[in-house]
Amino acid sequence: MRARVVARLLALALVGSSPSPAQAAVVHIESGGIEGVPSGVPGVLVFRGVPYARPPVGELRWQPPQPPLAWSGVRKADSVAPCCQQVPWSAPPWTAEFVTQERTSEDCLDLNLWTAQSPDSAKRPVLVWLHGGALTGGSGAVAVYDGAQLARRGLVVVTVNYRLGALGFLAHPGLSAESPRHVCGNYGLLDCIAALQWVRRNIAAFGGDPDRVTLAGQSSGAELAAALIRSPLATGLFHRVILMSGGASDGYPPLAEAEQAGAAWARTFPDSSLSALRGLAASGTMVGGPFGLVADGWCLPANGPTAPVNDVPILYGMTADEGSSDPTYGKVTAAAFEAFARSLPDTLADEALQLYPFSNDEQAGLAQKQSRRDFELLRTLQWARTRAERDHAPLHAYYFTRGIPWPEHPEFGAFHTSDVPYAFANLRLLQRPWQDADRRLSETLAAYWVRFARTGDPNGPGLPEWPAFDPGEPRLLELGAAVAPRPILEPRRVEFYEKCLALPPRE
Repeated sequence: MRARVVARLLALALVGSSPSPAQAAVVHIESGGIEGVPSGVPGVLVFRGVPYARPPVGELRWQPPQPPLAWSGVRKADSVAPCCQQVPWSAPPWTAEFVTQERTSEDCLDLNLWTAQSPDSAKRPVLVWLHGGALTGGSGAVAVYDGAQLARRGLVVVTVNYRLGALGFLAHPGLSAESPRHVCGNYGLLDCIAALQWVRRNIAAFGGDPDRVTLAGQSSGAELAAALIRSPLATGLFHRVILMSGGASDGYPPLAEAEQAGAAWARTFPDSSLSALRGLAASGTMVGGPFGLVADGWCLPANGPTAPVNDVPILYGMTADEGSSDPTYGKVTAAAFEAFARSLPDTLADEALQLYPFSNDEQAGLAQKQSRRDFELLRTLQWARTRAERDHAPLHAYYFTRGIPWPEHPEFGAFHTSDVPYAFANLRLLQRPWQDADRRLSETLAAYWVRFARTGDPNGPGLPEWPAFDPGEPRLLELGAAVAPRPILEPRRVEFYEKCLALPPRE
């Protein structure tokens, strides 16, 4: 007991006395003192459940986030905050390690932070992570997002909770009328901006460099990160971006359209007034609805191929089997696949059958799987070309082809989100029969991330070359059993899908 007391007093005495405040478990930020705890990885502290904004409850529901409340004394940051209101779920291939496990609450605008216990005097690059979950689920405390291993490799890692569903993205004419800017919606995106502002103001206390912030996200988290590239409110808050399996669309519905959808949703309640809706208890019914990002003209500009406000280096990629959660993925019969091909105009039908030949049901399933992969690669190519036309900062694209070893479910392959535990160097958190190839791939991908966060270029000593996107020679980095550059897609497949996309819509 005496040793623990002495250690605690020593930690308090060290605050502010060392060249890097993160050497102590107690750190003083704008809201008050917080005490981190050992992360389980030697030399790395974690600060869990740190508020970056005031609880968005009561009259603050459907309002932009407000600065966090201050506290007196030292607050122990040893437990995660509740995840933002959602309906918990779990379905293959997303086992428990990929989904949120904590309780839900509307009081959820908190973050988790990992940093070295004894860093050198140089400030460390920062990675801010936005979770996926279709804007209706997820949290920053999901197991595979644990930042300790990346912190051990030299980063300060921050994972963020943001409002979800209707609570995070409702647009409504009454909310626009309340706003001094006459806009509404995008509250979850504004939460992400508030978290980045918190990082800007406070991260130096944890040994982080506020001028080297990498914003990263997967799926809907990548969608939010891509939106922040376009947001004038996020100017100067980040300096590089990692987009995983999302973020390739620049189009958002206009505010008036979103307001009408929100008003229709409100009318499903007995009392559709905003005061009544604000008085409802937060529940699963408050998460549903057709809500997402909105081109409000303030947080997000109007649609169009305009240059982004924040032109920063980007890592962008996808997994080979993004759609493998679909029960029909790779399961089509030969007759069904041929019928689909024959539904195309004659010349395209012949091309389809030449590109994806088959002679039985098993081969037809493989052909269908490859066609879906190729179409996703085409989208990667098109988005990269569009970006290259209007941006100056480099883009590095990847294609993750390594299926997580899973003898019980090989059909899922390299599923949506399967690259995340590799990038976070968190294979140990999943009970799978990992092979040396998986461990090498994880070390390589984590090294690319760390290098990119440090310099804006993923390439470095000992790493396979990762070419920047060049419209004249479009290549990406394949991350699989081998790690090597390759063309994004064969020209004949590009031509085929571009002709398919040019067909008039079916009536």
